[in-house]
Amino acid sequence: MEYRAVTGVWEVTMGCNMRCKHCGSSCERPLPDQLDTEESLALARDIADLGLEWITLSGGEPLIRKDWDLIAAELSRHGVIPNIISNGWMIDEAVLERAIAAKVGTIAISLDGPQETHDYIRKPGSYRRVINALRLMQRHGVASGVITTVNRRNLPELPRMRELLAEVGVRYWQLQIGLPMGNFAENTDMVMDPGQVDEVIDFAHETMLEGRVNIYPADCLGYYNIKELQVRQRAHRTRAYPIWQGCNAGKRSLGILHNGDVLGCTSVRDRRYIEGNIRERPLREIWEDAEAFAWNRRADKSQLGGNCHKCQYGDQCLGGCPNTRLTMNGSMASENVYCSFNQAMRRAETKVAAIEETGTLLERAEGYARKGEFQIAALVLEEALRRIPDDVGLLKLNGFVQFSLANWDACLAANDRVLSCDPNDAYANKGLGLALHRLGKTDEGIPYLRKAISLSPDDDLDPVYDLAVVYRESGRIAEADALLADMSP
Repeated sequence: MEYRAVTGVWEVTMGCNMRCKHCGSSCERPLPDQLDTEESLALARDIADLGLEWITLSGGEPLIRKDWDLIAAELSRHGVIPNIISNGWMIDEAVLERAIAAKVGTIAISLDGPQETHDYIRKPGSYRRVINALRLMQRHGVASGVITTVNRRNLPELPRMRELLAEVGVRYWQLQIGLPMGNFAENTDMVMDPGQVDEVIDFAHETMLEGRVNIYPADCLGYYNIKELQVRQRAHRTRAYPIWQGCNAGKRSLGILHNGDVLGCTSVRDRRYIEGNIRERPLREIWEDAEAFAWNRRADKSQLGGNCHKCQYGDQCLGGCPNTRLTMNGSMASENVYCSFNQAMRRAETKVAAIEETGTLLERAEGYARKGEFQIAALVLEEALRRIPDDVGLLKLNGFVQFSLANWDACLAANDRVLSCDPNDAYANKGLGLALHRLGKTDEGIPYLRKAISLSPDDDLDPVYDLAVVYRESGRIAEADALLADMSP
């Protein structure tokens, strides 16, 4: 698959005039290996050559670089829209004139609450500077945005912030979750609980319906919640729900650090995920390297943990934000507890465990499976099998449900347990053969499929067609045709 870079984030400096309590990069002063002006202008041209449509200049505080507008202008000159994320402290008439001249697209300012909260997180006086900057941008016709890092302290204050943003004419408001990394790792008492993710989504949905401020959930906020899908639908101005299809890092977007290091996403601070440096290799060469960004380009559901590993959306979602999993669990091969669907399933697990009658569990599992609600059916079956682990009927139903969820290893395990009780169960032989095929063990699975055919009634052609599909998917077309020919009248 060819990956086309469309957008990115370039941290042009690690220098900053604030010491924010939630700064994931722990920014302080510019580092000695920062790209100089000439290197930065050359990189701007390489970014254009790679085909990016827009890129966000961030930091640190990008405006502390004296040449920030030269970089922005070079990007604009070569057809790339430069956006800026700033803490707002330095924005005045002169800065806005430079931004307009450089054809900056949107200037997004970080605002983390009403005055007391914002100044507590950042520094005294910063709130007034932000409000002044937003009013100046409104006056000059500069597209303005606000980015809010949601935490325990400011979550209840979001409605007050909405009133303020509507008043000062902010066009875009992005909400993101603060994770315990960088400075925020020293302030974990402010980190939002995973169970509060729906509160943020509910607020975003309410704001969308109100229509005064265009609200955008960041990629770390979601997933598979109907309200969240509706918010993204409005934000992307589309009639179709823009369903989360996995992180774009290394697929459609990239990150560049102050020293020219290239990685999939600048939120990921682990050096293991740096793909190269533009001082050593051209940007295009790094992007087009077949081995680059493998952690995301080659990701699949089997690499996830916990509920994400068995989730019906796992192959599409790939666990939501990789950095959330990395930060919270120390590994991307884990589950994302800041997922709305994950939290919904956890609540469902609690309710299912409270059902006392095992017979009720079986009835509900069968009902959910008939309706195609396989995720909740799997939860019910998990509890039922915990109580009666060797019930063949439950195991066969679980094999079907797990196959429907593309949980091949769980499907294999369920059918294997059935066959340990009855080696001649045709349905379990077929299920085991198909699971092995999906796990890349086709040669091991074919004998089970052939056995299923021999054990099935003559009028049951499902195992025959299943084996034919397996042959075709394996490139064994002649054997598939011969098999089907044998079944012709």
